[in-house]
Amino acid sequence: MDFPHISGSLGIVHPICIERGRNAEVWDEQGRHYIDFIGGIGVLNLGHGHPAVVEAVKAQVETLMHSAFNALPHRGYLEVVEALDAFVPVDYPLSCMLTNSGAEATENALKVARAATGRQAVIAFDDGFHGRTLAALNLNGKVKPYKSRLGALPGPVFHLPFPSRDSGVGADEALAALARLFEVEVPSDEVAAIIVEPVQGEGGFRLLDAEFAARLRSLCDEHGIVLILDEIQSGFGRTGQRFAFSHLGIEPDLLLMGKSMAAGLPLAAVVGKASLMDALPKGGLGGTYSGNAVACAAARTVMNLMSKDRLHQWGEAQEAAIVAAHDDWRERFSMVGALTGIGAMRGIVFEDTENASGAEHLAALLAAGREAGVLLMPSGRRRNVLRLLAPLTAEPEIMAEGLARVTRALESLTP
Repeated sequence: MDFPHISGSLGIVHPICIERGRNAEVWDEQGRHYIDFIGGIGVLNLGHGHPAVVEAVKAQVETLMHSAFNALPHRGYLEVVEALDAFVPVDYPLSCMLTNSGAEATENALKVARAATGRQAVIAFDDGFHGRTLAALNLNGKVKPYKSRLGALPGPVFHLPFPSRDSGVGADEALAALARLFEVEVPSDEVAAIIVEPVQGEGGFRLLDAEFAARLRSLCDEHGIVLILDEIQSGFGRTGQRFAFSHLGIEPDLLLMGKSMAAGLPLAAVVGKASLMDALPKGGLGGTYSGNAVACAAARTVMNLMSKDRLHQWGEAQEAAIVAAHDDWRERFSMVGALTGIGAMRGIVFEDTENASGAEHLAALLAAGREAGVLLMPSGRRRNVLRLLAPLTAEPEIMAEGLARVTRALESLTP
């Protein structure tokens, strides 16, 4: 399918145009049915068109569609930040700013960290992803395609290897790299923030090493560095917990969220300690559309639906289905490698074989899966990690059918 008038710089994974969706199922303009394992790239943890969200949005549209909060406050924004204070599992009262997107949350977190510390340098991690705006780009842990042809980016930014059971990098190796960074590249008293994803999204669904996370938390406290946890993709139930940092036993100073926060409407946030969030002068934070009233209505409903028990049930059921399918695929298909991630946030590594690279195998699977009626998404520096982002609310029979369609696609690629 051709898309006239669309910039050729947009990378489109599947050349189809969907018309409608229901939970984990979508239909294209020709009426063809697919099972959606992309979920808007992590936006639809509650699926397409969750009835409770739809009703909340309809009711909000009839009363107030928008007010720019920093000019004229509205109750929806206030209710969302109050709900976040109860929803985010930290031991301190939250101070919040709502934004339109995860990248915007990242940019504002950098402003907050600079203002609070009086420092400029930021440390990020290899294979991390934090957005496509100019400062966020420099945090990303790979060049292509995000940083190509752009020249110098806002900084200074320094990168460390990402320690994870899924990356082959241990806690000691990453800590040694951090020590070297402080000795050779930038002194610790010039570092404003360290930003890291508890589970990397674009990087291939890799879980941060818990030992390293604990030591990083201590080092940030020791050196007065702001610890920013980016949960834009891993948050709002993706891992079976409200936020993935609960798996690591640490708390952030600033937390970034977005994607599934408003079930498909554009809403994100940077939240954290008031001592940090209040560092900029009055008027230093804000935005015209940030905290739109309709998106806020959706977000309030999302948090109401994501009770702890529900998230555990949804996450455990989906995790069990994925693990069982992966066990079968790894035994049967030589290109299928390790399972990454945690809970329902799972990636599957595709390995190089004699006839093709892992990235080539995965690219072929994406096309074969589409023909089989299941929509899939790549990740990883080499684009060789299949990331599975079915709605947490996907019916068990639909989840099973989607995985069966992946199996049939793999079979079609095997001589």
